[in-house]
Amino acid sequence: MIFDILTLFPEMFQGPLTTSIIGRAVDRSLIKINLVNIRDYSQNKHRTVDDTPYGGGGGMVMTAEPLYEAVDDLRNRCSGNFGPVVLMCPQGATFDQGMARVLADQEHAVLICGHYEGMDERVRPLVDLEVSIGDYVLTGGELPAMVVVDAVSRLIPGVLGEPDAAEDDSFAGGLLEYPQYTKPREYRNLPVPEILLSGHHAQINRWRREEALIRTLVRRPDLLAEGLTEEDRRTLREIARRASEIGDTEA
Repeated sequence: MIFDILTLFPEMFQGPLTTSIIGRAVDRSLIKINLVNIRDYSQNKHRTVDDTPYGGGGGMVMTAEPLYEAVDDLRNRCSGNFGPVVLMCPQGATFDQGMARVLADQEHAVLICGHYEGMDERVRPLVDLEVSIGDYVLTGGELPAMVVVDAVSRLIPGVLGEPDAAEDDSFAGGLLEYPQYTKPREYRNLPVPEILLSGHHAQINRWRREEALIRTLVRRPDLLAEGLTEEDRRTLREIARRASEIGDTEA
């Protein structure tokens, strides 16, 4: 997959997207990250990309022209399927695992990183999708773009070491991930659950599913609204029954 990232600060991406899993994926040509400096498409001699807002107000607004010029150039040079064009924007849809899966099915994506107090509204017709990573304001779209690239890349076949590794992640199946343990068997009087040492894979899988349901119920009950099997529902009823008995005993 190819990511074209339009930014005023390409140097910000050195490190986060050149090391660890993402860096190895780039080295193995599983993904390609092309950093595009928006200033290179400015049509004035000072290479400015912002101006004062019509109607007054504080701050500067990113101009539309360099972004259109950059996207047009990328589209003309693209030899395969082009897009989608994604704008990192606090007004966009909240990025989640489902959105990551949709983008991972694409051959190419253009990520636009905004800056200043916003951008000329006339940029929006250029965009296929507006994405936010949360209800807070950052200084620019670079950090959200890094989040999107990371989340999408790990869903691309071959990027993770194990073919099924991404399937067990939190949110991958609609639930938070079950607890994980490794050596030593006991640390500071905290032992590994015996079920994980039993070698009974069917029982281990049932335990993991139950623990994922419990963790999701406690931390993110909103995720339980859909996608549950009938067995999951029976498990949740049993969890509720046990919790009620514990409450009655304590009372």
